[in-house]
Amino acid sequence: MALKAVHVTEVPCLDQVPESASVALCSNRFPKGVDMAKGGFKIPKFTVIGHRGHGMNILNSGDRRMKTYKENSISSFNMAAKFPLDFVEFDVQVTKDDCPVIFHDNFILSQENGTIFEKRVTELSLCEFLEYGPQRETGKTGKSLYRKTKDGKIVSWDVEIDEPSCTLEEAFQKVNPRLGFNIELKFDDYMVYDQDYLLHVLQTILQVVFEHANERPVIFSTFQPDAALLVKKLQSTYPVFFLTNGGTELYYDVRRNSLEEALKLCLEGGLEGIVSEVKGIFRNPGVVGKIKESKLSLLTYGKLNNVPEAVYMQYLMGIEGVIVDFVREITEAVQDMINVTNKNEGEGEEMVLDEEMVIKAKPQFSQRELSFLLKLIPELIQ
Repeated sequence: MALKAVHVTEVPCLDQVPESASVALCSNRFPKGVDMAKGGFKIPKFTVIGHRGHGMNILNSGDRRMKTYKENSISSFNMAAKFPLDFVEFDVQVTKDDCPVIFHDNFILSQENGTIFEKRVTELSLCEFLEYGPQRETGKTGKSLYRKTKDGKIVSWDVEIDEPSCTLEEAFQKVNPRLGFNIELKFDDYMVYDQDYLLHVLQTILQVVFEHANERPVIFSTFQPDAALLVKKLQSTYPVFFLTNGGTELYYDVRRNSLEEALKLCLEGGLEGIVSEVKGIFRNPGVVGKIKESKLSLLTYGKLNNVPEAVYMQYLMGIEGVIVDFVREITEAVQDMINVTNKNEGEGEEMVLDEEMVIKAKPQFSQRELSFLLKLIPELIQ
């Protein structure tokens, strides 16, 4: 089913918001806070965000790193927190009994009597959702959990460090409080959602966020254009980013089909930024300047963000942050490549790193990569 645009009209704000919910978007990771002034939302430094925590799971991959920690789990989030990350990104859906849970796929796949079946996450109750995979109760065995790969194969969801699925509330309670949350509001790309449904889902999620976020930084993002506009109308405390493939995939809703359309949506809806597939940025680097001129923040996601050279190019282009799977490797690379100079906070003097560190900060490019980057230089200069 093609995604159909559902236009936004006037939306009421949340009926009840706790008085304690005046949460500023700042943390110890941001000494000067995040600028939410009238001139626009501003991320103060190049930001690294852990994709689904310590990285997504690709179960048919030969790379062990893609199968170490269960994605979107408390352990994965807290493992990511051991590195100099600013945020972890994860997907939130709402069960049929109104509990926001953290799970990426639209469907849960399991096996019964030798037959694979699937159930939509949003059509399960919380208890039903938690029956799949590892269980909290010692000695109790959960229902099997499978996943469909991009090429259509069904594989068992086996990782080295597995644990039960979790709710959004549990994440706020159990994840290292210094770590910010990039909450992706997850909807099916090929379903039509009416406004009442979107409103109900978003209010349910916001209620948990306002009750439990406390001092934790939070960013909302979503591929669903109307959900992005709605969550912005429902609250003004947390920034809202529009997720886009940047034209690398096409959808019925034209607002999803290019960076130009994403920019237009953000400006019309008062959103704070765009999260683009990195390939969309590299194919259309000229749009970066337009986004910056519009005082919008720009982050990226995608497999290329696991390549240090690609991350370094984005830093040079003025992109403000990257969502990555290889948390250790990319955080180390960012520190080496970008933090060539630091301020000595105690004396206010500039500290220059030694020659060995400066040399290490220069990424090594192959001839193929150099050829690609050279083609970008005219656009970057402009």
